[in-house]
This record gives sequence, structure tokens and C-alpha cells, in this order.
Amino acid sequence: MIVYKKNFFKNFTNKSINSNAAKLLKNLINENNEILNSFKTSYKDQFNNKLIKKLKNFKTILLIGMGGSILGSKAIYNFLIKKNNNKKFIFLDNLNAKIKRNLIEKRKLNIVISKSGNTLETVSNFNIVKNKYDKNIFVTEDNKTYLLKLANDLKSEIVHHNKFIGGRFSVLSEVGMLPAELMGFNRNKFRKLEKLINNKKFLDTVINSALSQYYFIKKNKTNSIILNYDKNSIELLEWYQQLVAESLGKKNLGILPVISNLPKDNHSIMQNYLDGPQKNFFTFFYVKEKFSNKIKSKNLYTSHNYLKKQSLDKIIFAQFCATQKVFEKKKIPYRTFIVEDRNEETIGELFIFFMLETILLAKLLKINPYDQPAVELIKKETLKVLKKS
Repeated sequence: MIVYKKNFFKNFTNKSINSNAAKLLKNLINENNEILNSFKTSYKDQFNNKLIKKLKNFKTILLIGMGGSILGSKAIYNFLIKKNNNKKFIFLDNLNAKIKRNLIEKRKLNIVISKSGNTLETVSNFNIVKNKYDKNIFVTEDNKTYLLKLANDLKSEIVHHNKFIGGRFSVLSEVGMLPAELMGFNRNKFRKLEKLINNKKFLDTVINSALSQYYFIKKNKTNSIILNYDKNSIELLEWYQQLVAESLGKKNLGILPVISNLPKDNHSIMQNYLDGPQKNFFTFFYVKEKFSNKIKSKNLYTSHNYLKKQSLDKIIFAQFCATQKVFEKKKIPYRTFIVEDRNEETIGELFIFFMLETILLAKLLKINPYDQPAVELIKKETLKVLKKS
């Protein structure tokens, strides 16, 4: 469960905007959109339970991809911290000068994910880590690409990537749900659009949040600082960071999302947030922990008796609440997510909320949320440099 408060953005009153945002969202939900279709339990995956059963005996699973191809799976794995699971998932999502030798030598399941089938980093990493003892699965578009040709040459399993779903929107499609099933989760528990669109509070919050951010952009308040109080949500927020930056950063518009991990950053960046240039708006993100280390009362001096019987989670929550009170006093705009349960339904709701909000905001700004033309320029220039060297 996620707590959405009535006034989602505090210290901000959006009275000046007369928008058709509700109509835009309704049209979005009702259109035949493959991205939104993947949010539903009726979505037809390009893999079946037979494949999952065949792969469940692997203890070491290496996911190889970049950006949206892998961030969603990484978010699920870390946010849900699956208990009693003797499998080891390793995520290879960057280029490193050295890759640990045991990744090259050990028998493992490699899941290689690339929509384009030509992603430079993914091709390079797989080339280094693969060995003849591995089982390989390729998730890629049904097109004439390097990785599809390689998959066929290796006689590997192939799961076709939905060609209508871009990487950063693909977490609830095959791209995220195949790894999630191998982690021991149920894909249909993530997909809850049918339930959410009947929840007025959920829809109103999506609309209010998108409208508020639209207003901030128009007022040149474009730094979105995410104050994260949960170490297991870092990867989820990195997924969100890519979603927002790549979908909205166009035509000299958009939002720069920055993740700030608390309470650590209270002792560094917070001074700037409170007293520096006020070009920011904030998201407080907190997950309730059912099990947390407790302070050893017998080791305390009397001056710190207020810490007796306190858990680390209670201390973090106290800091979370105190920081919000300071923001209110200083009239700094912020919104709050309080996550009460760490399960598939909760992270599925967060995925859907953030994707709907981002697409709606793009429609308000009259930009295309689904492309990333500027990034393609770097890919082309990199190939030119490599071919000349």
C-alpha cells in the first residue's frame, strides 16, 4: 500500500492552471497503447511457464543490458529483497575496465536484453562473459540485428521484445517480468492497471502531480530532488530518474531528477536545499520497515535516554518527519510517498504511477515521451570514433 495524501504537493497551490489533464489521462488509458497494455494482467508475454520451469534450477543468473533494459529488474530485485532465495542475481549494466573472472568461468544463466539488438555495451559485455557451459536467453526485437543473429548461431532461447514498447517503459513487459519470475515473483501481481483506474484517489494524484510539475517547469523550477530514506529503493529511483530525464528532456524543456540519499545527505547537501537557490521541488520517499536493528539501551549515557528502545527505522522516520516540517516552515514545495508494504503489488503501483504521470506531463508539454533523439547522436559519434581507431 502507498499513502497518497490529499494535498499531494505541499507548499504549492495550483490555482492558475486551467487544464484538460483529466481528459488527457482518460484518453491515454482508453487508447490502444501497447505500453499501457503491459500494465494489465491480460498482457500476452512472449514467454511461458514451461520456459520458467526449465530455467529455475540455475543458481547464478547474470542480466546483461543497459538503461531501461535492466533498471526495472534491478529495481524489483533490490526493492523486494526476496527472502529464502538461494539464487544469485548479478546485473551487468555498465562498461567496466575489468570483469570479475568468476563471471567468465562459472556456469550460469545469461539473460541478454536489448530492444535494438545492437547496443554497444551489451554486445561488448556478453562477448567477454559468455562461455560454452552457459545457458543463454536473448530478449530482443524480431529484426535483423547483431544479437538476434548471435542468438540463432548459439542456438539460444529467444524472447521477442515488444517492438512498440521502449526500454524505459518496458519493466512490466517481458523485459522485467521474465527476470521477476526467475526471482520467484508472480508477474500478474505487478500488473494492476485495471484496479488502479477505478481508484479515484490514485488518478487524481497522478493528475495533480503532473499538473504541479507542469507549473514548475513553466516557472523554471526544473530540478526534481528525490529525498530517499530507503536504501533498497535506490535502484527503483534510478529507474524513475531515467524515465523522467529521457522522456521529458526535449525542446529545451523537462526536469532534471536528482537522487539524494538520506539521512546521509543531511550532513552535506541539505544546507543547499534549504538555503541555496530555490529552483528545486522535492519528493520524500520512505518505506516502512517491519524489522530494524534496535538501539542497545544499556550502552547509552543518560543524556541520550531518548534513544532507549528506539529502532533505526524509527530514528529515520523521525528525521523524515522533521525534515518535512522544516520544508513547510521554509515554504519549499514537496510531495510525499510513504510505502507501507514491500511486495509486488506496491512496486507495480509505483511503476504504473510514475509512467502514467510522465506520459501525461509530456502530453501537457506537447512533447513525445517515447523517443530520445539526442542520445542517438552519441551512439552514432561513438561508432565513428571506433571505426577510425
